[in-house]
Amino acid sequence: MNNQKICNPKVEVPIGMSLNDKDYITSLLTCLKDMEKNYVIAMSEASNESLYNVFKETFLNLAELQREVYELMFRKGWYQLEKEQAQKIEQKHQMLSTEYQNLHS
Repeated sequence: MNNQKICNPKVEVPIGMSLNDKDYITSLLTCLKDMEKNYVIAMSEASNESLYNVFKETFLNLAELQREVYELMFRKGWYQLEKEQAQKIEQKHQMLSTEYQNLHS
């Protein structure tokens, strides 16, 4: 695997027992991700269309907020991505395409 990181310069935060900005925003991101998962379940189990639409609207708002928090963390260098080789991406794409085709045959 290619270990080349895709990231911004890291904003340093105090280290120690006290919570810092990175700790708070990491906790917020985790909470938002969990809430999104729970709203997907709530939507799938909604007893009527009106309730489903309320859950869906809330889910979409949570998804947007989660993305904004992720983007903030990425800009501050607190969230990193790993660059993958194009060949590995193509191999994975081919494997998933084959599996998808097998489902429909």
